[in-house]
Amino acid sequence: MDLGYHTICWGGVVGDATGVTSVKDLYYRTPGSMETAISDISAAGYTGIEMFDGNVADYADQPDVLQGLLAAASLELVSVYTGGNFVYGDLLEDELHRVSRSADLARQFGARNLVVGGGARRASGTTEADYAALAAALDQVTDIAEQRGLTACYHPHLTTIVESPDELDRLMPRTRIGFCPDTAHLVAGGGDPAELIRRYPDRIRHVHLKDVRLDPFAFLPLGQGVVDFSDVRAALGEVGYDGWLIVELDSYEGDPAEAAQISKAYLEQLLAS
Repeated sequence: MDLGYHTICWGGVVGDATGVTSVKDLYYRTPGSMETAISDISAAGYTGIEMFDGNVADYADQPDVLQGLLAAASLELVSVYTGGNFVYGDLLEDELHRVSRSADLARQFGARNLVVGGGARRASGTTEADYAALAAALDQVTDIAEQRGLTACYHPHLTTIVESPDELDRLMPRTRIGFCPDTAHLVAGGGDPAELIRRYPDRIRHVHLKDVRLDPFAFLPLGQGVVDFSDVRAALGEVGYDGWLIVELDSYEGDPAEAAQISKAYLEQLLAS
């Protein structure tokens, strides 16, 4: 399995302000330096990266710049992350327009995977119809990705309507999109990531690794929290997964390069054991 790292740690995540009034223009974006992130990820020994759609979009009119940075660092853009509400009918057309734009960018820069989060929690409460709407939207996301030679996968996420194992089970039978387990989000949602990998063996398309401390809550470099990565590794082997492992750490109190190095050393030990 190849090892990659998400650029989110170099500044966290924000959304474009224009998206408040124009959903079609709402991208995820890390406000830090992508040049620094790419250099640090390469220096830590990873061979791939994942980026938010907004950061890739910044290079749409100057593709040679990003391609040059990746080539100089000997890194592959493995995946692009996007998302949406996906439960509001009136917004869906514009949200899928943005997903299509993100998929176009992913293809332009050679990525293999389109990773999608989402499923809004309504102020009035989640309904069963929301899961049906989310599933139908994710099938359309899958079509968009496949039309561009990409693999689409869904990333369960805190604050969405797919946090817990029960919520994941309400969604997965209704959609054909792939599954991107995120070890820390699954644990924080009350699940066991290894068990959920074994529950959906034919749906695993991409994997996000991060650790978590539950009290006080914090996402952490690998090996510093409560995630049982030995069992996660065993489960991935049992289901025959041989794709990318992407470390995705939302933030770090110190130098993000240090966090990347900590997780890389832990992964090397884990995979060698």
